[in-house]
Order: sequence, then structure tokens, then C-alpha cells
Amino acid sequence: MCDKFLYFAYGSNMLTKRIHINNPTAIRRNIGFLKNFRLDFITHSKRWGGCSATIVPTENSVVWGAIWELHGSNMSTLDEQEGVADKLYFPLMVDVHTPSGNILKCRVYQQCNNPNEHVNLCSLPKHRRPSPLYLETILTGAKESKLPHDYIKFLETIPHNEYDGEYDIGLPLKEV
Repeated sequence: MCDKFLYFAYGSNMLTKRIHINNPTAIRRNIGFLKNFRLDFITHSKRWGGCSATIVPTENSVVWGAIWELHGSNMSTLDEQEGVADKLYFPLMVDVHTPSGNILKCRVYQQCNNPNEHVNLCSLPKHRRPSPLYLETILTGAKESKLPHDYIKFLETIPHNEYDGEYDIGLPLKEV
């Protein structure tokens, strides 16, 4: 196994406090975008109280995110966090484009159960929406990562499911 690897985070793992819960070696190296994919939400997460993010192949779309460098020892913890063994997500190696024009090979996770229909995220049906905390974590991570303003504005249009129950994310709510 390689000593280090790059990981492209487009969801809650854009936030430093979140990724460091299970992957303490993570160092944010850059931001970038994945061409010909769109952001979507489909599979309900008990941990988050709503649907979690995925990427779906879609021509002429992009997904922005954080590029992390992790020690090889964290590949198994990242796989575990993403539910690879439970067939929630599977890892892919993708080309991520940086704002400076570089292309980096990064590990990314895609849900095994992706939506067939393309729904505009600002009008997601309630059963496919993320929870308020999950959406807030994504937005805070996007701002912390310094993603483009237009993309952050796009994320802000995504409605949440109004969940107000308990969360099991490994952090006190006030720290996210």
C-alpha cells in the first residue's frame, strides 16, 4: 500500500472536525471539482437522520469538494466510515481538477444505490432530503474549504428534511 493517498470529499468530510474523527492524518491539500458528476441525495442515514450525499455520473455537471492527503493507514478507517463493507458506498479513483489547472488522482466514494431520475436539488422530495445538521456540516465544510462562492450558494438552496431527533456522528452537536 502506498504511504499516502489523496481523497476527494464532497459531503460532511469537507469539514476538518468531521474527517478527523476517524482519520486523524488528513491534511487538506487543495480544493477541486469532479467533471461530469452531480451531487445528489438518496440513501437514508440513521447516523445523520436524513439522506447522505452521493455523486452521480451526469454530463456537463460538476461537484466541488476538498482534496485531503491521508496516510495509507487511514484507508481502512475511511472505508469503514463510508460503509464500504456494508455496501453503502464504494470507492473509485477519479480525476479531480484543481482551480490552478492540475488534475489529481483521488479516491472518492459513491453510493451503491444511486438515483435513476435527475431531480433538481432545490426541489428534492422530502424522503430524499438531508437532515439540517448534515446539510449544515456540508455547508460549513464548503466554507472552511473555501469552495467557490457560486457553489456554496448552490448548496444553500438544498432543502433539509426538518429532522429534530438525535444524531450519532461522533461529535457533540455544538462542535460541528
